[in-house]
Amino acid sequence: MLNANYMKVKLSDVYEMAYDETCMHEFVMTLERLKRDIGVTAMDIAKALLDYGIHPPTMYFPLIVHEALMVEPTETESKETLDEAIAVFHKIYQDAVKSPELLHSAPHNTPVGRPDEVTAARKPVLRYNWE
Repeated sequence: MLNANYMKVKLSDVYEMAYDETCMHEFVMTLERLKRDIGVTAMDIAKALLDYGIHPPTMYFPLIVHEALMVEPTETESKETLDEAIAVFHKIYQDAVKSPELLHSAPHNTPVGRPDEVTAARKPVLRYNWE
């Protein structure tokens, strides 16, 4: 509970929280305004987190919150680790405002980039050819 509330308060200066109350082990941000105003989606933020070595939070859940990111920091994370993650979230937000197109193509530093999700859904590769 402590880590989730700490991160929620530290991120609420730039990210809109879906619920304005003390949270339990998780908190939900809504990026609906960010999407509407500059075209950056929850998916864009989640993919950008990969460039910083941060596992993306749960996206688009709960279903009643549009452009939702549900962050669940574990209680075993140190304050330093939380502060690093908070700094990354702030940096990504600044990048979104300055260069939204940069986030649309994230991640940039991972072995696999952003797949074409429409093609992957319509033409799934169900077997890998080892030869």
